Amino acid sequence: MLQLSSIAPLLDRFMPNPDLQIRHKIVVRAPAALVLETARTFDLRSTPLVRAIFWLRARILDAKAAAPDWSLGFVQVMLRMGWGVLAEEPNRWFVAGTVCRPWMADVVMTPILPAQFAAYAEPDQVKIIWTLEAEPLGEARSRFATETRVAGTDGQAQAKFRRYWRRFGIGMAMTRWLLLPAIRCKAERRWRAEAAVSSDDGS
Repeated sequence: MLQLSSIAPLLDRFMPNPDLQIRHKIVVRAPAALVLETARTFDLRSTPLVRAIFWLRARILDAKAAAPDWSLGFVQVMLRMGWGVLAEEPNRWFVAGTVCRPWMADVVMTPILPAQFAAYAEPDQVKIIWTLEAEPLGEARSRFATETRVAGTDGQAQAKFRRYWRRFGIGMAMTRWLLLPAIRCKAERRWRAEAAVSSDDGS
């Protein structure tokens, strides 16, 4: 089993030299398996500011695609959008990736097989990977983390992504700053509710 402290080598296999690398983490008073499941099934619509950030991007770029049904859960929606599973360890971590042109109004995402992801080099494309990670710190305490890596396949794509990031990067970063506490809050509520039920059953 891969330890979360060594997840970097796993990500390096898919993207060893990213143009952009962002990592966020937070401690949660709930078991790791429950935290990861909460993150996987999280409904982005439950965080109004995150909703507003996505709406603003679509408005600025004049996107035409319909908004996804986030009630289906974060991971399921992302897979439907064109992200592919690169690696996962049940109850511990999940790694997804895609290739796309993020500067487009309506982004078309293409999943790439894990064995082909690192070598993928079609021009004018950006490769992106992200993780959901839950590291046990005790019986009812864990560290939740997410990392995003981005790499352009050529100089043209890198330049386009830099321009895009200067425009929208703060919004993308804010979604993570907002989502981690929201996921923590929901996971801790779920754990307290489960603990209360177990206590009642045992009384």
